[in-house]
This record gives sequence, structure tokens and C-alpha cells, in this order.
Amino acid sequence: MPKIKLNMEKSEFRTVIHLQIGEAHEYYGSPSSLYDKHTADELGIAQASLNNYFYKLPDDAEPIYTNNKCTIRKGILYVKPTTRGRKKIE
Repeated sequence: MPKIKLNMEKSEFRTVIHLQIGEAHEYYGSPSSLYDKHTADELGIAQASLNNYFYKLPDDAEPIYTNNKCTIRKGILYVKPTTRGRKKIE
């Protein structure tokens, strides 16, 4: 899946990190939250290296990191826009 050009406001989507270790699948809101639960040794890559890997990917490349310990996919979670927390303008 190539990187997607979005014509939406930032509030209409969130980044999601999909971790697959063996048959287990876990989902995180950011790479840093992934490292709150797992160590770099468990994943086979340091947090800074993973951030750098995704940052340097070309626009047409699939945002997937794979090694012999796990597969990490970076994707988009679409969310419905909300007005919660916004002040009413009268």
C-alpha cells in the first residue's frame, strides 16, 4: 500500500501502528507507545531507527518494516470529524 495523499483535515485521521509478532497482532497510536510495551530487543529495532526508517521511505513505498522478529506496519485510521470540545460561535 503506497503512502496516501490525504485531502482531509488532520482531525479526520490518525496514524496507527500495527505490530505482528508471530500470530499476535497489536495496534498502537504511535511508535513511541509501541516501545512502552515492547523493548528494542523484542522488536529487533530501536525506536529511533524505526522512526528514521518510516521517515526516509519514498512516497510510493509501502510503510512496512519487517525483520526476523516482527512486522511493523504504519497506516491510517479514519475517524469521523467531531465538534466535541469546540466552543459555540454565536
